[in-house]
Amino acid sequence: MTISQSGKPRIAVTLGDPAGIGPELVARLLADEGTAEAADIVLISDERELADAQSDAGVTFALGGPGGPRLHDNGAARPGTFERKAATEAGGRWAMSNLRVALEMADAGEVDAILFAPLNKSSLHMAGMREKDELRWFETILGAESFTCELNVLPTIWTARVTSHVSIAEVAEGITRENVLGAGRLLHTVLRDSGIAAPRIGVCALNPHAGESGRFGRHEIDVIAPAVAELGAEGVDAAGPFPSDTIFLRREEFDGILTMYHDQGQIAMKLIGFDGGVTMAGGLRVPICTPAHGTAFDLVGRRAANTGSIRNAFDLATRIGARRRSDSTLGRSV
Repeated sequence: MTISQSGKPRIAVTLGDPAGIGPELVARLLADEGTAEAADIVLISDERELADAQSDAGVTFALGGPGGPRLHDNGAARPGTFERKAATEAGGRWAMSNLRVALEMADAGEVDAILFAPLNKSSLHMAGMREKDELRWFETILGAESFTCELNVLPTIWTARVTSHVSIAEVAEGITRENVLGAGRLLHTVLRDSGIAAPRIGVCALNPHAGESGRFGRHEIDVIAPAVAELGAEGVDAAGPFPSDTIFLRREEFDGILTMYHDQGQIAMKLIGFDGGVTMAGGLRVPICTPAHGTAFDLVGRRAANTGSIRNAFDLATRIGARRRSDSTLGRSV
C-alpha cells in the first residue's frame, strides 16, 4: 500500500466487536463529511460487515474516490453471521483479526494512527487472547519494550495510571519509583504530542489523606514524592502527591493527572464527561485511540448510541497522527 500523498494523516479504523455498538458508531463517524476532510481513512473490515454497520446506523457513504474511506479486507475467514448483543468467541476473533492488520500496517509505517471501536474483553479472551487486556496484547504484537499505560482523555484533562488492570490487592506492590517515573514521563510526552507545549501534571497520592505524614502508609514519602522531584529535575512540570479525593476538584490547575490505580482516576473521569471520554494506548510506536465506553449491548439496533467519544477519539488520533507525520517528514524522532 502506498503512503498517503495528501499530506493528511492516514488512520486505520476497525469496527470493534461486531456484537456491540462499534459498527454503528464507525458508520456514523464515516458518514460525516468532516471525517474524510481531516484524514485519509483505511477501514479494515469486509463489505458485509460494512453493509451491516450502515444498516444499523441508518446512513450510507461511498468508499474510495476523492477523500473517501478505503476498505481494506483483512483476508480472514469469517462466520456467516455474528451473534449480536453477546460476548462470543467468533466476535472476539474477528475483532482481533482486524486489529492485527491495523497493528501490522502501523508497524510497517503505512498508517500514522489507529482508531478502534469498543471491544469486549470476554470475547477477546474466548478468542484466545492470553494477555490481561488489549494494551498488553498490543505490546506483544508490536514487541514494545518501553513503559506503556492506558491514558484517559477529556477535552480539558488527561489521566495516566501507574497501575491499571490488576486487583486492588496488587496495587501497592506496583507503586514503585520506576513505574511512577515511567508513567509521569509518558503523560508529559503525549500531552506535548497533543499540542500542549508546557504540560502541567498533578500527581495523586496512594493512601487516604496522602498518608497523613506516614500514619496511613509511607508510599507518598518513600516512593511518590521522590519520583515527583526526579521528574521535576528532568524538566517535567509535576507537583504532588495530592490526596486523590480532592485533586480532581483542582483539575483546572493541570493538563494531566497521574493516578496510582484504575478507579482512582476512572471514577472521576466518567463523572466529569462519560459521553466524551477517550482511551489511548500510550508508550507504543503508534498512537491507538478508542472510546472510553464499552460495547453497550443494550443499545445495539436502537440508534441511540452517543457518538461523542468516538468523534473525540478520531480527533485525537488525527491530531497526534498528523504530528507524527510532520516529525517524520522533518527527520525528527517520534
